[in-house]
Amino acid sequence: MEFEDIKLVCEDCGEEFPFTGDEQQYYSERGFQTPKRCKLCRDKRKTARAGNSRGFREKKLYSITCADCGQEAQVPFKPSGDRPVYCRDCYQKYR
Repeated sequence: MEFEDIKLVCEDCGEEFPFTGDEQQYYSERGFQTPKRCKLCRDKRKTARAGNSRGFREKKLYSITCADCGQEAQVPFKPSGDRPVYCRDCYQKYR
């Protein structure tokens, strides 16, 4: 199937941007939807969603005392108190 270059209008900035035949083929092969934003607006959106410059969101860590060995540790979830919470080493033993 032959794809021809088309112009799309960015949902955010309203500017036209090209959607090349090669891009259309790539999107079609992978089952992606037609893009709604130009590259500049997509990049801005990704950066804004990431929350920091490295592209990863910071996880909140909670301090706990391991139920097995008693060492202080940090976990990426808030313990509810109804189950034992283990440090990384002890958790690996029970896994």
